[in-house]
Amino acid sequence: MTILRVLIAGGEEFSVRRAQRADVPDLVALLADDPLGRDREGAEPSAYDAAFSEIDASEEQLLACLTTSSGAVVGTLQLTFIPGLSRGGALRGQLEAVRVHRSYRDRGLGRLFIQWAIDECRGRGCELLQLTSDRSRIDALRFYERLGFISSHRGLKLGLALS
Repeated sequence: MTILRVLIAGGEEFSVRRAQRADVPDLVALLADDPLGRDREGAEPSAYDAAFSEIDASEEQLLACLTTSSGAVVGTLQLTFIPGLSRGGALRGQLEAVRVHRSYRDRGLGRLFIQWAIDECRGRGCELLQLTSDRSRIDALRFYERLGFISSHRGLKLGLALS
């Protein structure tokens, strides 16, 4: 397992690395650990395993884990690298599913993790990093704005669930 970066927050060492299949239950638990996630998560483990396989096989996807020095998973985020014609053929990064375990928040760790994502996008030649966050996540929105993200667009979504 390759460490992508070591982060120091509050005198403690954390590692950023590519997620592995064995991390999936911990990642799903992080995604489910808030009011929105509780309603969205809960599929069969095989659905998460299939999604992980697809993400892991794609060069345009990077599912990252943030771990303690003992190896406990305490954060996750997913980067997607999107080529496009707009902006002169610019590559853009899409940041999704950012979570830091509640007991590790307010230590500057989230800021360092996002800075790593920004650096990763720059290193791959992205001209833009974009994200969406549910408008009910007021604290998250303030957090991203403090990091320099600008609320420049209005996002829309259309659910396409097959029933």
